[in-house]
Amino acid sequence: MNEKLEAFKRLLFIMDELREKCPWDREQTMETLRTLSIEEVYELADAVFRQNLSQIKKELGDVLLHIVFYAKIADEMGSFDIKDVINSLCDKLIFRHPHVFGQTEVKDSAEVIRNWEELKLKEKDGNKKVLEGIPISLPAMIKAYRIQDKVRGVGFDWDKREQVWDKIQEEINELKAEIENLDANKTEQEFGDVFFALINAARLYGINPENALERTNRKFIKRFEYLEEKTKQQGKSLKEMSLQEMDVYWEEAKKFDKK
Repeated sequence: MNEKLEAFKRLLFIMDELREKCPWDREQTMETLRTLSIEEVYELADAVFRQNLSQIKKELGDVLLHIVFYAKIADEMGSFDIKDVINSLCDKLIFRHPHVFGQTEVKDSAEVIRNWEELKLKEKDGNKKVLEGIPISLPAMIKAYRIQDKVRGVGFDWDKREQVWDKIQEEINELKAEIENLDANKTEQEFGDVFFALINAARLYGINPENALERTNRKFIKRFEYLEEKTKQQGKSLKEMSLQEMDVYWEEAKKFDKK
């Protein structure tokens, strides 16, 4: 524990030095850090997806730097410091885990989640509505998943997960109807409903839809690059290839994936 505390003290010292003596660090504001922070979190997410522990360690350090940086700027503004950030987090964790730090008993993780959402609504400075804490700027797929997960926490969910497939089929039928009606606006709305229902199904079956889609993205890229390379080896360009010719290499790429 002492080594960990010393490491954190070292980071705080370095942050103080950078803020005082480095022209670039001195110029930064919360607003200038914002986009950089988003980039760092995405890099961390990418490292986690690839299960690259060495890279995860590096990216966690970058994210931690940003946390300390924001707190340092706030301290200079006389608003709060890193101690306040940590204490606020600790207080919240203790309050939202009465089954660990209190006398509450829970049966399983589902009950923990329900208690968590109920306790959030009771906090003095917490969200007063179930969906209030979801950032507007979240990517649509992640936002949909978080919406569904949050309302589940207060009991708004299917009785049986198998029921979601009827909903998906219903949304697909409505989408087909609007496509036939040539109504672009309603077609877009129905596409959204289909996506939302599919994301709900993923959640119900314990699948992270963002990870699932990213796996497919990377698989497609790998196969397409194989197709592209084989085409170049034949001295051709993709524009000169027929779809049938491309399919030959595409099927080869699929076989390599299976191996």
